[in-house]
Amino acid sequence: IRQHQEIHVVMGNEACDLDSTVSALALAYFLAQSSPAPRAAFVPVLNIPRADFALRTETTFLLRDQGIPAASLIFRDEIDLGGLHHAGLLSLTLVDHHMLPGADAALEEAVVEVLDHRPLERDRGPLCQVTVEPVGSCATLVTERILQGPPGVLDRTTAALLHGTILLDCINLSPAAGKVTPRDVACVSLLEERFPELPARDAVFGALQAAKFDVTGLTTEQMLRKDLKVISNDEVVIAISGIFEDLETFLLRPGLLQDLEAFCQGRGYAGLVAMTVSFNERHEPTRKLAVYSQQEPLRGTLCRALEEATTPSLLLQLLPSPWASVAAYAQGNSVATRKKVLPILRAAL
Repeated sequence: IRQHQEIHVVMGNEACDLDSTVSALALAYFLAQSSPAPRAAFVPVLNIPRADFALRTETTFLLRDQGIPAASLIFRDEIDLGGLHHAGLLSLTLVDHHMLPGADAALEEAVVEVLDHRPLERDRGPLCQVTVEPVGSCATLVTERILQGPPGVLDRTTAALLHGTILLDCINLSPAAGKVTPRDVACVSLLEERFPELPARDAVFGALQAAKFDVTGLTTEQMLRKDLKVISNDEVVIAISGIFEDLETFLLRPGLLQDLEAFCQGRGYAGLVAMTVSFNERHEPTRKLAVYSQQEPLRGTLCRALEEATTPSLLLQLLPSPWASVAAYAQGNSVATRKKVLPILRAAL
């Protein structure tokens, strides 16, 4: 700000999963390499505090594997986006999301581009370039963008990051998981054509999936923070946590109810939806979810919205819950990921 230098930030969503991280790193690198005489410095920002990075186990694994040290990354608590914007120096490209959370509403006018694979929930002005496509991984859209750019920009490290991310996001391109599209498959094939030395798909996916589901030693609070999204209206804030173990195991964690209460009270959440996923050897997912709130009317509202949803229908079956303040469900529609559930919960609020 003192040197009055313009900064173009590329930033993923606040869950900061592997797709958000790699999409931000790869697109910022591409823009820095390919923009003619840029006025701004291109800076990828990971949208979490640095202290939370260790919880993103698949991300730390892949970046370490590719020789990218954590010291070279920039996290949300290390850059003053509000100050840059206030000084008129910020341009913002959003990857893997297109709506900033309420706390970042002031930054909306700095957004110049969006690359996302969720259904568009708000229109952007004519000056904002919007690419929203229903692919399995935002990294697919970044790969397409790079491959359409000047030759020679894509290097082996970037290719390996994108390749691993698409494979993890699309469950090793397995149709049974319901996430992969022909464009994801095409991008993986193109990356392998360009860089035949990339490791085999099964090996890449197996290593990343094992790292992602490794929750040994994590406290309940850390598990809830590991893959966290937040939605809100004027009155309440709700957390939606992706949990990488079976729901029954999670619900029987020692001290779970006190941990849920402390997590929500400490962060100002009126309720929490935990969405669990596990996979069999054929990469078919089993999904379950739990709705927690001490406020019975809010819990009822969220449960009804999920039970009665039609776009998509989640095909929920009530499961026994050890706690009165937690409703538990098996989710018959196993291809309805959190991306599909978030709009249902937003509408309920």
